[in-house]
Amino acid sequence: MSTDYLHQNDLAVNDPSGSDRLVGDFQAYSTWRAELTQAISQLARWLTEQDLEDAQSNLRISQLIEKLRDDKLNIAFVAEFSRGKSELINAIFFANYGKRILPSSAGRTTMCPTELLYDASREPSIQLLPIETRTQNVTTSEYRRYPEEWKTIPLDINDADAMFESFRHVGLTRRSPVAEAASYGLYNAEDPDQLIAVDAQGTIEIPCWRHAVINFPHPLLKQGLVILDTPGLNAIGTEPELTLNLLPNAHAILFILAADTGVTRSDIDIWRSHIAKGGNRGRLAVLNKIDSMWDELKTPEQIEAEINHQITTTAELLGVPVGHVYPISAQKALVAKVNQDVDLLARSRLTALEEALSNELLPSKQDIVRDSTITEVEDIVQGMRAILTVRRDGVLEQLNELSTLRGKNQDVVGQMMDKVHADKRKFEQGLVRFQALRSIFSQQTNQLMTLLGIDALKGNIEAVRKQMENSMFSFGEGGLRAIMDQFFKDVNGNISHSATQVAEIQAMMAAMYKKFSEEHGLGSVTPPPFSTLKYHKEISRLEKSFREHFNTVSTLLTTSKGKLSHKFFETIASRVLYVFEVANRDVENWLKAVMAPMETQVREHQLQLRRRLESIKRIHKATDTLESRIEELEEMDRQLATQLADLEGRLRGIYAALNENIFAAKAA
Repeated sequence: MSTDYLHQNDLAVNDPSGSDRLVGDFQAYSTWRAELTQAISQLARWLTEQDLEDAQSNLRISQLIEKLRDDKLNIAFVAEFSRGKSELINAIFFANYGKRILPSSAGRTTMCPTELLYDASREPSIQLLPIETRTQNVTTSEYRRYPEEWKTIPLDINDADAMFESFRHVGLTRRSPVAEAASYGLYNAEDPDQLIAVDAQGTIEIPCWRHAVINFPHPLLKQGLVILDTPGLNAIGTEPELTLNLLPNAHAILFILAADTGVTRSDIDIWRSHIAKGGNRGRLAVLNKIDSMWDELKTPEQIEAEINHQITTTAELLGVPVGHVYPISAQKALVAKVNQDVDLLARSRLTALEEALSNELLPSKQDIVRDSTITEVEDIVQGMRAILTVRRDGVLEQLNELSTLRGKNQDVVGQMMDKVHADKRKFEQGLVRFQALRSIFSQQTNQLMTLLGIDALKGNIEAVRKQMENSMFSFGEGGLRAIMDQFFKDVNGNISHSATQVAEIQAMMAAMYKKFSEEHGLGSVTPPPFSTLKYHKEISRLEKSFREHFNTVSTLLTTSKGKLSHKFFETIASRVLYVFEVANRDVENWLKAVMAPMETQVREHQLQLRRRLESIKRIHKATDTLESRIEELEEMDRQLATQLADLEGRLRGIYAALNENIFAAKAA
């Protein structure tokens, strides 16, 4: 495959038509995000040009821009084996390449969780984490920090055949003694299906890899799409990273079933245990392989009736609306797209599924990005508006004072100077209280960060590890359940105490803002709110997952289940650490946002007092400078009014970018 062919596919993605509308909508979403990023970058440049930037606003804008640029859209494909997941991914995302990119054939082709994404900092490649790493109580997320632990296979994107062969590595398996498979959590002697799979030599087929990450420069992946291709129930149940992290954080999950067999017992187990927990939003059921029901001896009406019966039955068993079940033929859809067969594509019904992804996934994702962005932008603009308003109020106050001096004698000017000196002394007394406030603020900040301390949490996790090693699987005191109950109690307790500390800081700062506003005329500012609810909710989700896991393994107290429970704890511990890292970052940003407006206003008020005093001193020495000084202040007032108008214009530009209805044409 030549680079010209890749460029042709870029053009195909950028000029979608017909059933490629999902591709086009994703392109529209990516373009919207880029335009929004540009509008915010222009605001940042304008602040620099107007000498309005400060360290805090710079940090917040850079974090916001980085967040927008790194925004990902995660779609997970989940099913038991031989349901056609890989073929469906090929049909939706890779048909423009004119052939299959992911291997797809009868039997198992995806043997380990596989992520398809694009990271421009790395060469196109496949990274494979050996299955042997499952003997260590280390999560796949942790292993991402150590590239040397992964086997890397380069991808030659200019050779389609070579690339296809490279992709085949993902599905490699090997025969393993049952004891080894059990040590990886991949064999359970009480599972009759696995007993049948053991051959005469006492070996069983296991995947060679624990996890695969494919770095591939597909146009959609370049724009932030991340595709998760999962293996069947056994791998989902034995890899906690899927249960606790990858699946819950997917923006959409496509659950693929076979139209000819309908919903099996294992399908229901996967749906109830791993997919339906988060509600039905972004969760779609796909009845694949409807072409197996295309019977030339039946009328189209009879075939349609059979398909509709399967749709209704599937919806009832999964507990979803009939409209959330999509019958398709992924294989025929891929063939139709490659051969540009419009009639076959219509029979495959893939377009309806693609439209559902466009209609449900992208607009909801845009709403999430829009809401988080506007909150941050408005907060930044409010801070800049406050600075300009304080500066303009100071200029107008000076103008009013100096205007009253026209035609007055030196004694009146001297009285005016005495008044400014008095104001300055009064404000300096207020600064003493402000410094005392900063000291208390610092103490409370230290207490807050101690409650959310990462080192203390790591120490707690290490203590739990040791307790687990010494614990038997008992329901009594000292058992795993009691240990984990105490762990979650401690974690939630720290978050609850931090919420109390946050409330105290908010109350203290609100009182100080009010006092300075009343005594010195500083602008009225309300400290920004902060809530710890999202951290509690994530910890609650993890605790619920643990309890469900514990109830599952409590009746199967085998060595492999014990190892699985340790892996499960490590994944939970990793997620709790992540929650606390996010909380630390959020709290640090909030603390800066709480103190920054006060510091800015104090600094601006000091500056205005100094300017007033210097201005009156100059006039006291030479009355002929009065008119020229008034003219200077009038010009400054005009400049500040222009800056305020420009700032509002920048905000309106960002509003326009945020509220652009990128899916309007589709809805029309």
